[in-house]
Amino acid sequence: MEWNIVWDRGGGVLRVFKEGWGECSVVMAAVLNESHRRFLQTMMSQGILEGSMMRKLHKHCCETHQVHYRHDQLDEFIKNINTHLQPLFMEIRKGMSEDDGQQYYALINLAETEITRMAFDYTETELELFKKTMDLVLESENGMVSSTDILNLADQLQPKKMKKKEVEQVLQRFVQEKWLCENDGEYILSTRCIMELEQYIRNMYQDLVKECNICHNITIQGQTCEVCGAKIHFPCAAKYFRGRDEPCCPNCRRFWPHEIPDVSRSEQSMPPPSSTPKMRHRYQE
Repeated sequence: MEWNIVWDRGGGVLRVFKEGWGECSVVMAAVLNESHRRFLQTMMSQGILEGSMMRKLHKHCCETHQVHYRHDQLDEFIKNINTHLQPLFMEIRKGMSEDDGQQYYALINLAETEITRMAFDYTETELELFKKTMDLVLESENGMVSSTDILNLADQLQPKKMKKKEVEQVLQRFVQEKWLCENDGEYILSTRCIMELEQYIRNMYQDLVKECNICHNITIQGQTCEVCGAKIHFPCAAKYFRGRDEPCCPNCRRFWPHEIPDVSRSEQSMPPPSSTPKMRHRYQE
C-alpha cells in the first residue's frame, strides 16, 4: 500500500496517511515548494530509489517547477524535506547496497522498529514466513538462503500452515515490494529491508550480525577476518584493499586471506566465507 499525502493551499503538509495506519496531521515550520512536494510524493510512491535515479529526480523536480537547481545540493534538498518529515517520524535516509556498493535512498518509518510495521500489508502467517526467512538468512554463513529452504518452512508456519505454491507467491510479493532480492533461486535481504529494519536486526540478531569495520553499518554479506573476526562488506573490502599488494585486516593488521571482491555493475566475484570462491550475479533491487 502506498503512502498518501494531502497538501494545504500554502504548500505545507496537512495530512499524511496510509490505509490501516490512521492519519497524522502536522503543522509545518516552513513551506515546502512545489519541487520538494513532487520529490516527496515520488519517494512515498517508490519507497526506495538508487542514487543516480535520485539525482535525476532532484533535477527533474527543480526544472519542472523552475526552481534553482544545483547538482551538488541533493543532500541539502533532502535535509530540508526531512526537517518537515520529523514530526511524522519519517525520514529519507541514505544507504548502501551490500551487493554492489551502490548508493540508495529510502523513505524510512522511524516510529516503529519491529516487523509489525509490515502488518497492514501482510497476513500474520505471511509475516511469520518473512521472520523465519530472516532467521535463515542471518543464521547462514553467506547471508543468503535457497528457495528450497524457504519452501520447507511451509508446514512450520503459525497460526496456519501454507502450501508451497502459496509460499512461492508470497516470496514473489516480498521481492516485488523490495523486502527481498532473488537471483537463481537464492534470496538475500534487500537494501530497503536492511535500512528499514536495521534496529530490529541489531536487537534480535545481535549475536549473529556485526558492524562493517570500514563503514560501521551492519554487515550481513561480507568477508570475515580469520584471526580477530572483523567483518567487512564486499564493496567496502573492494575499495579498502584496492591497490594493496599485501592486504591486512584493518582491525588486527594480520594478513587478509580472502580474494579481493571485484565489484562491478554487471557481475561480481563475491567469495563466501569458505575456501572456494563462488561467482555471484548482481541481485536486483
